[in-house]
Amino acid sequence: MQIRQRLPALFLLLAATLAHAADVAIPARSDFEMIVAGVEHVERLRQGGLVIYMRHGATDARFPDRIPVQIDDCASQRPLTDAGRAELDEVGRAFASLRVPYTKTISSPFCRAIESAHRVFGEVVEIDPALRYTAAMPEAEKAPAVQRTRELISTTVAEPGVNRVVVAHGPNIAELMDYLPREATLVIFRPLGGGRFEYLASIEPRHWPALLHSVAAR
Repeated sequence: MQIRQRLPALFLLLAATLAHAADVAIPARSDFEMIVAGVEHVERLRQGGLVIYMRHGATDARFPDRIPVQIDDCASQRPLTDAGRAELDEVGRAFASLRVPYTKTISSPFCRAIESAHRVFGEVVEIDPALRYTAAMPEAEKAPAVQRTRELISTTVAEPGVNRVVVAHGPNIAELMDYLPREATLVIFRPLGGGRFEYLASIEPRHWPALLHSVAAR
């Protein structure tokens, strides 16, 4: 059964405050309803043809990205925290237990995204230079990154029986819909082609115990 959660006003206010600190524009109000993934979503993932978009793990805001960011210098970028790394490892173990088919992981070129991709989905990672962090970019430079994000979640998966995995940034999704997923969240989309996509569900780190219990009980 799908569980719909309406984001409370207090959470939105907190999210807006935190996002402001990271130079992310978040609307003060939202009608978006997050759907917590259930067994039926796991079954659909096992059939393939969907897109899993994961926001990188928790980062240390005390060390913001330097502007301009040096993509080949991790020291110039906001890093994952030790707690964020541990959480990603837990998500990786939980995800592996679902036996969801995928071929490779497409990652943002930012170090925090690449490391998150490795920790959750394994060593085979394809770096996509266009899949950059939109919140740190001037408005005129955002368009290619937003367009690439849309392409990856809307283009149908060519190979049957597998899913596409993308690891990048929350603001990229917020540019396309009224939703800023929390760090280390898996967001499930159904690509519809032609730049269109359907949001299906999310798996935040806190959702994994209940989801795995439901899957095991089925």
